[in-house]
Amino acid sequence: MERYQKIVRNKRFQREYQRLEEKEQDRRFCRHNMEHFLAAARICYIIVLEKQLEISKDVIYGTAFLHDLGRIAEYETGKSHEEAGADLAEEILPECGYEPWEIEQITDTIRGHRRKGQKDPDSFADVFYQADKLSRDCIHCRVREECYWPEDRKNDRYRF
Repeated sequence: MERYQKIVRNKRFQREYQRLEEKEQDRRFCRHNMEHFLAAARICYIIVLEKQLEISKDVIYGTAFLHDLGRIAEYETGKSHEEAGADLAEEILPECGYEPWEIEQITDTIRGHRRKGQKDPDSFADVFYQADKLSRDCIHCRVREECYWPEDRKNDRYRF
């Protein structure tokens, strides 16, 4: 079994994901749910393949499943979801068989997944940032006009 499959079966992941689903059930804007996690993972995987980067599927999907899981802490305590998500990843990933260097790569990416423009456009952090943003379906969004994203950042076409 791929290690990323173990993440979604992990009891802590399931508990936090359920809490996030409950907290966002009435959210009008983009939700941080499995649909988003999978879209970000799949787009990231396509970019990695196209750029011929050496980043494993386990790292890509592991990052995607955990990158917004810290939102629950942000809602409840005000702690940034990037930090809270990285903290959860540090707890969950070893239980799923990830190596220390992979955990560092994933947690560094989670901590920086809202920062654009790293030094290397082929870095995992930059590729994941791009995939995370491209995963949003702004074209069909019912509340597009109310969204806080600037118009030039809203996805107006499908790229992957």
